[in-house]
Amino acid sequence: MTLADLTPALAAAREAAAAAAEVILHYWRKGVDVELKSDDTPVTVADREAELAIRRILTAALPEAAIYGEEFGLEGSRDGLLWLVDPLDGTKSFVRRTPFFSTQIALMHAGELVLGVSSAPVYGETMWAHAGGGAWLDGERVRVAPTTSMAQASISTGNVKTLTADARWAALGQMIRDANRIRGYGDFCHYHLLARGSLDLVIESDVNILDVAALAVIVREAGGVFTDLDGAPLTLDTRSVLAGTPALHAEACERLRR
Repeated sequence: MTLADLTPALAAAREAAAAAAEVILHYWRKGVDVELKSDDTPVTVADREAELAIRRILTAALPEAAIYGEEFGLEGSRDGLLWLVDPLDGTKSFVRRTPFFSTQIALMHAGELVLGVSSAPVYGETMWAHAGGGAWLDGERVRVAPTTSMAQASISTGNVKTLTADARWAALGQMIRDANRIRGYGDFCHYHLLARGSLDLVIESDVNILDVAALAVIVREAGGVFTDLDGAPLTLDTRSVLAGTPALHAEACERLRR
């Protein structure tokens, strides 16, 4: 797709994220009952209504595209144009009254992620990007930090439960010892910080593509590198993340492969 093709799609994604924010903030103030899905993860009426609001706007704007959403699954084909939607990424935070949750909307074209919008309504910021157009935070262009040294790096981890049983756990421990600072911001937050230069490396071992697709576009357009923990490109089956400044991503990837 060309930049011209992506401009209206980006506008629709931003409109959809704003509509979802209205739904989410309504239930954030009101409170919700919590249900458990078949995988024992929580879901609320806010998740479902936000996704329906997103689907209405995206379908009207780009009817030829399929939609794969967290709550209502796949509508259409996985081939060609495909919207990837997590209406309320961080439901566990939402139900525990922790403001680290977001709406994630990405567009995939022929297997390539080309557009992403990440909206964190309670946190108070929205980031977006499309291929070749740079990354933006509430209208201001952002870039990753110029950090090249692990000794100067700030690292954030999140969802690393399976990594604790992996041979790479020791490599992560060594990186933490060598780094300047270690944090665990999690969810959308550490990717937003990475894209705007406030953090240098993010490591996660337990994610879903719907959680990170939009964030991958944003980090890449901000000048960063975003792969899985093996350094492989993202696909619909991706379950881990290694994202960072180019130099630190390369070093971390090499360390994790030893």
